[in-house]
Amino acid sequence: MRALVLDDDAETREVVSRALARDGFDVASAASPAELDASLLDEGEAFAIFILDVMLDGASGIDVCRDLRRRGLRTPVLFLSARGAVDARVDGLEAGADDYLAKPFAVRELVLRARALVRRGDARVDGTLRVGELTLDFDRRVARSGESTLPITAREWDVLRVLAMAEGRVVPTETLLERVWGETDERARASLEVIVSRIRRKLDAPAGRPLLRTVRGSGYALDGPKTDGDR
Repeated sequence: MRALVLDDDAETREVVSRALARDGFDVASAASPAELDASLLDEGEAFAIFILDVMLDGASGIDVCRDLRRRGLRTPVLFLSARGAVDARVDGLEAGADDYLAKPFAVRELVLRARALVRRGDARVDGTLRVGELTLDFDRRVARSGESTLPITAREWDVLRVLAMAEGRVVPTETLLERVWGETDERARASLEVIVSRIRRKLDAPAGRPLLRTVRGSGYALDGPKTDGDR
């Protein structure tokens, strides 16, 4: 799992990054929005969570959060701030954040909240995706080609769910393996290749075109309309 930490306090940034790394996260960090590589934000769905300081030097984490949401990124956001007042928390949540942790905080609580948000984020794909004759109902985990039901396995649904969360963006192979298999070894990679092949055999024909795209050296993307429904 990848986490992005944005905090202008070097000590806080280091403590948070180390704690998340010990818990299994692959952590990228920055001291200001200007330090963020644009490609990181463009690939925002490749991250499992964003952890943002509210009060940055000459900038605002709230503005960063608003920008992420305007881009259509649904990645969970956890705000950190010395401003623990109700109004400050409301501002953060209204900007699109998922949770708010006031400084000073217990490192273990931060890690547990981050984990909870990642689990919640993994479950947020709902609605229905339709491409050609293909219908994928993520609420009920039912796939149809016209009136016929397609035999999609639980593991295939797990892969499709992670790809659908990215809404057309490329999901790195390591991220897909971590979220579905919980590991990135050769055995998991071989299993992913088999799953991808099976998904293509089942879905490409009713979709009327290749649906799952491989980006060599990077990962996979699910090409199709965004899911509709209550999202």
